[in-house]
Amino acid sequence: MKAAATGVGIEIDDGGLARVTLRRGEAGNAIDLDMARGLLDAARVCAREAVRVVLLTGEGKSFCVGGDLREFSRFSGEDLEKHLTAVTDALHDALRMFAASDAPVVAAVQGAVAGAGVGLAAAADVTLAADNASFTAAYTGIGYSPDAGVSWFLPRLVGPKRALDLLLTNRRVPAAEAAEIGLVSRVVSADRLAAEAAYTAEALRRGPTAALGATRRLVAAGLTTDLGAHLDHEARALVAAAASEAGREGVAAFLGKRTPDFTHVPPSS
Repeated sequence: MKAAATGVGIEIDDGGLARVTLRRGEAGNAIDLDMARGLLDAARVCAREAVRVVLLTGEGKSFCVGGDLREFSRFSGEDLEKHLTAVTDALHDALRMFAASDAPVVAAVQGAVAGAGVGLAAAADVTLAADNASFTAAYTGIGYSPDAGVSWFLPRLVGPKRALDLLLTNRRVPAAEAAEIGLVSRVVSADRLAAEAAYTAEALRRGPTAALGATRRLVAAGLTTDLGAHLDHEARALVAAAASEAGREGVAAFLGKRTPDFTHVPPSS
């Protein structure tokens, strides 16, 4: 299945792998209103089609340089407020939908990653960075405060003190440091980024989607839930997973000394 929205492309193969691509490479994939709405449309398509994994990439030299300041500068006063509200509403709804899905999100990032681009990279479950990638919060440098979940994800990924350093000083973080502090999962050479991202996404596509979704939610909830409540959540999730078709297949494969086949199990099971 192929579909395209302004600034964003989405292609879903027969195996349930959704490739979501930012397609404003000539503008550094800066997020304008059309792209924000395109990401929301893509998230809706992924939810409707019950995909097994999402691979998020950006065309051109840079993954995403943040908001489209040229577009924003065309507005002022109440018009600017309305425009930015529309942009952030669409972008944030897209992030909510991707987070609520069982399907893991893999992001492959290269070149400049700034502002909301940092949010998209941080929101992914697995983020692969090319060795030429660099990350800059950028918001306060233009008198803005963060959006795209940046002020939520950064403290959880790198710690509050380091997050404030990045957010307040806007210093450039090269790929190697981004991996060291936990902003990205790992760094690969630029010429291997696409292949490594595809390999990772394919491995997750073959996985037990419902169990992957439960694991995503447990990790997110564990950051704000006390231990006793979290242990209860883990127990309920484990029982549900064990009783599922995927759980039975996984155990049967282990005991039979074979590779499990989770691809025949519907993602929502």
